[in-house]
Amino acid sequence: MSSKPVRNIEVNATDDGHGIRFDAMASPCEVLVASKDHKLATTLGQLIADEVWRIEDKYSRYKMTSVCSAINNSEGRALAIDQETYLLLNFADTCYQLSDGVFDITSGVLRRVWQFDGSDAIPSDRVVEKCLENIGWHKVLFDEQKITMPAKMELDFGGIGKEYAVDRAIIIANQFTSMPVLVNLGGDLAANKPRRPNVAWQVGIEHPGFIERKPMVVSLLKGALATSGDAKRFLLKDNVRYSHILNAKTGWPVVQAPRSITVVAPQCIQAGILATLALMRGEQAEAFLTGQEIKFWAIR
Repeated sequence: MSSKPVRNIEVNATDDGHGIRFDAMASPCEVLVASKDHKLATTLGQLIADEVWRIEDKYSRYKMTSVCSAINNSEGRALAIDQETYLLLNFADTCYQLSDGVFDITSGVLRRVWQFDGSDAIPSDRVVEKCLENIGWHKVLFDEQKITMPAKMELDFGGIGKEYAVDRAIIIANQFTSMPVLVNLGGDLAANKPRRPNVAWQVGIEHPGFIERKPMVVSLLKGALATSGDAKRFLLKDNVRYSHILNAKTGWPVVQAPRSITVVAPQCIQAGILATLALMRGEQAEAFLTGQEIKFWAIR
C-alpha cells in the first residue's frame, strides 16, 4: 500500500512578521505575512497550503485520481466537469488563440520524444511528426458541463497550474486578513499590498543555471511576477542549444529565444502566460513584451 506524501507547513517569525514554508508542485513554497500575530499567520499559512495542495491533487497529470488524469483516460467519451475546470480550460483556449496555436495544453505528449536533460539526444523528424498526430487543442470539445477529448490525446495543466494556485492563494489571503501577504510558489509569486505603507517587498529573482549571475532584486508593491526559461532544461548538439519551450505546431523547440524572461502583471496567471508567450516568439520576445506595455526582464 503506497503512503501519501507528508504535507506539513513550517512557521517561523521574521523581523516584521512570519514566514510559512511548505512543498508543493515540485517546488519550495513560501508565504510571508507582515503580522506579528503567530496564530493568524499559522492559520493563513495552512489555508493557503491546503488550497495549493488541492489544486495540485485536482490538476496534476502525475496523480491518477486527478481531474486531469480522468480526462486523459476518457478514451474519447464525454466527461462531466465543474465550473473551476471549465474556467481553466477557457483560459487555456484563450492562450491557444492568442499564440496562434503555439501554446497548446495538449502538447504535453511531446515529453515522450523530448528529454531535456542537457544531453545531445535530438529526436528524428519522423518521431516528432508521429507525436504531432495526438496534439491539437482544436480537436477538443468542451462547454460548462463537459469535455470530450479524442483518444490518445492528453491535457497538461503544467503551463498554467502553479500561477493559478498563486492567484487563488492571494484571494484566500484577502478574504482572511487585511494584513500584507506575499505568496511565492517556486519563483512564481504575488503580493496583495505593500509590506508596509509605501514600502515594497524585496523579491530576489534567481536564475537557476546562470551561476555567473547574482540574483536580481525586484521591488514589488503589489501584483504578480512569473519567470519562464530554459536554464536547466535544454539539449545541446553541434553547439546548438535546444530549449524545452516547444512549439506545439511543429513539435520542435523555439529558436533564438531569451534564456529567461521575468514578467510583472496584475495576476500571476497573466504574468506566467505572457512570459511563456514571449519565449515562444523567439528572437521577437522582447518586442512582444514591449508591445504589451508591461515591466519585464530578459536574459539571453
